[in-house]
Amino acid sequence: MSDHSTTGLTQLGAHVEAPTSPETAILERAPNPHPDALYLARFAAPEFTSLCPVTGQPDFGHLVIDYAPGDWIVESKSLKLFLQSFRNHGAFHEACTVYVAKRIVDAIAPRWLRIGGYWYPRGGIPIDVFWQTGAPPEGLWLPDQGVAPYRGRG
Repeated sequence: MSDHSTTGLTQLGAHVEAPTSPETAILERAPNPHPDALYLARFAAPEFTSLCPVTGQPDFGHLVIDYAPGDWIVESKSLKLFLQSFRNHGAFHEACTVYVAKRIVDAIAPRWLRIGGYWYPRGGIPIDVFWQTGAPPEGLWLPDQGVAPYRGRG
């Protein structure tokens, strides 16, 4: 097990309880191993869950987070714990999706970030939410997020 104290990481390699809310979750960062290169990093969370703020019933979504790192990258264990903190959090799809993106931006100040929140139907209507920090940097390869539109059964 390596020593993460030099990078300030406190969760990686340690037993950490799941945060009780998104507001208390700690997003950690690590130095970008290639700060001179323009590249895209992607996190996909196909089993994201939160709660409907009205009924308390679970909502299920597929989040795709694409970002072009600057000086920092997101430490993935802290991101997983952050996303897990939504499991008992009541908020609308729009609020959850944009909040995830803004917290990452606050933590790492990427060159660019976009998020696609592909939510499964609530009340018979799927809600997809998209947000980005602005125009992508010129020359950045932007692959399709790869999530098919909701088609129901069959």
